[in-house]
Amino acid sequence: MTRIRTTASVPAHHRPPAAGGASSPLSRDFYRLWGAYSVSELGSAVGAGALPLVAILVLDSSSLQVSLLAVISGIASAVIVLPLGPWIEFRRKRPVMCGTDLLRCAALASVPAAAALHELTYGQLCIVAIVQTAGGVAFGAASGAHLKNLVTTEQRVTAISRLDTSQWTANSIGSPIGGILVSWLGTTASVTVDAVSFLLSALGIRRLRSPEPPPPPRHPAPRRGREIVEGWRYILHHASLRALLINAVIFGGAIMAAMPVVTVLMLRDLHLAPWQYGLALGLPCVGGILGCLAAGHLTNRYGLHAVLLTTGVGRTLWMGLIPLAQPGTPGLIVIVIAETLLLFFAGAFNPAFATYRMTHTSEHCLSRVLTAWSISSKLTQPIFIAAAGILAAATDPRTAITATAALTAASAGFLPWKSNLAQPAGAARVLARQPQAP
Repeated sequence: MTRIRTTASVPAHHRPPAAGGASSPLSRDFYRLWGAYSVSELGSAVGAGALPLVAILVLDSSSLQVSLLAVISGIASAVIVLPLGPWIEFRRKRPVMCGTDLLRCAALASVPAAAALHELTYGQLCIVAIVQTAGGVAFGAASGAHLKNLVTTEQRVTAISRLDTSQWTANSIGSPIGGILVSWLGTTASVTVDAVSFLLSALGIRRLRSPEPPPPPRHPAPRRGREIVEGWRYILHHASLRALLINAVIFGGAIMAAMPVVTVLMLRDLHLAPWQYGLALGLPCVGGILGCLAAGHLTNRYGLHAVLLTTGVGRTLWMGLIPLAQPGTPGLIVIVIAETLLLFFAGAFNPAFATYRMTHTSEHCLSRVLTAWSISSKLTQPIFIAAAGILAAATDPRTAITATAALTAASAGFLPWKSNLAQPAGAARVLARQPQAP
């Protein structure tokens, strides 16, 4: 592996960790934030799929309505959050994070309340799904910018890997807990847990003690349209970020497209029992946890850019094994191995990727870049999912999964193979329009 290259034009406090370097201990406030994030992630994992479950079991919604629930929430949330990017950028981030947590708590809490009063409707579920999705995008934009100021440059990979470890752990244990709660306490039980987790997350963020730096200054008379699209302009004028966005859209779209088709393959073609299906979903998350834990050590030893490229390629190599799976236990073993390896490399890639994006993005545009990134994914993933579904219907699941595997492999071509931490000219021009902090 090659070590990351730096240039003299990059200020020292913006340089990524050098290979072989060691970061200082994380602050108490980071651990408070980590605790709040972990509670929220566990609640979201427990409540994963809860709204479609409520739609089916409580409202007797059709398959089309259940599908539209996801489509409507994705598109509508993107429309809602798009103008919020600049608003988040030029405000302190902790109030935004607390506000979005409390808003999601209230929206989710309305579901069991309405169900108990026999007043729950499909329209309300759609509104809740939109608020939940939009709140997640807004929280991500604010929390990413907040984290950049909370930890030092050398701590970024370690901090992000710990947050990601909580996410992988929550995903591995949350769904079984949610299933047990629904079985014991009723259909809306997991929704209630998710709502409470957002309340606890907001309270945890309120416990942060270090002063939050002031937000970047804003033009006295900004052009609203330019502000809204500034995140995409920054990305498109930055060669490395532009490549990474294309990589993320292709890889993420292919993975999301493969998920329902792999489910059909396992349950219908491979004749796996429900417990085997659950095992195939949960066990590979261990790979993601191990990847997150390894990310900091790998980055300290080999450098951020080398880890980004190696793990970015490594995560594309395993989807192609799944179409080779045979019925029964042998097929289960193949799928578990393939997904565990995929998630290991993805788990190591994600902290490196998030750190790389954070390091390459000015703090004057970070929230808008993160918003643009999330909206791009939410608008393109349904296209990949629909295309894979059509291909599977026209051929068979193995063919559709093979096609998604080819897309994941193709995504490696859009990694930032040339590392240049100096600000590219186009991105510098975008940044030059932003007022500088005194």
